[in-house]
Amino acid sequence: MELSRARILLTNDDGVYANGLKALERIARALSDDIWIVAPATEQSAASHSLTIARPLRVRQQSERWYAVDGTPTDSVLIGVNQVLKDRRPDLILSGVNRGGNLGEDVTYSGTIAAAMEGTLLGIPSIALSQLATPDGPTKWATAETHAPGIIRKLAAAGWPKDVLINLNFPNLPPEEVSGARLCVQGRRKLGSALLERHDPRGRPYYWIDSARDEDPSLVGTDLHAVNSGAISITPLYLDLTHRATIESLAGAFP
Repeated sequence: MELSRARILLTNDDGVYANGLKALERIARALSDDIWIVAPATEQSAASHSLTIARPLRVRQQSERWYAVDGTPTDSVLIGVNQVLKDRRPDLILSGVNRGGNLGEDVTYSGTIAAAMEGTLLGIPSIALSQLATPDGPTKWATAETHAPGIIRKLAAAGWPKDVLINLNFPNLPPEEVSGARLCVQGRRKLGSALLERHDPRGRPYYWIDSARDEDPSLVGTDLHAVNSGAISITPLYLDLTHRATIESLAGAFP
């Protein structure tokens, strides 16, 4: 893919005004001048691959080539590709930059990943980008902005299969301290490991799903190990979830 002439669609799950989307626009403009933004009007974190089908969707044009959708990241990609850019589809979709990592099992919940997944289902090469951060500290957007353009150029030059999306995670370090980029497998990290119970003024219980995670960053070769070692993780994710070994093991029970 020749990125200097590419049409690039940007989206996210943190909302159309998110700082990460501004960082993503700066990344994209280092690659091409043909940049379009179609993103959720409000935050849609952990929306996963949800699709709005029980109500109409409305699109508000913010400015030239910049649109807000009152739906999910998946809705935004569908509208961006099939309506806003119906005259010429994008050559590449970039989703992010998410504030916080999308590692391990995060990928099954993440709206950032889901937007790239929807692009992949539409036959468009798609990349999800996430910047690790601490809950109360400043986000090091400069790390993603510094390193992402070069990685995207290499990915575009090499290419990848049509049913695969690319998941990039940038460590919570200044740009100059990053120790390179590594191809990784998905690690193990389960969101929602605890429920926090509270009570309303009438004494009735309600619950928050805790954002804490059970994770194992020690397994070499995983995305978790890479970012905890100061490197950028590059993980190809495959849309076909079929476990073929189990089909073979069950063949005797279902001849």
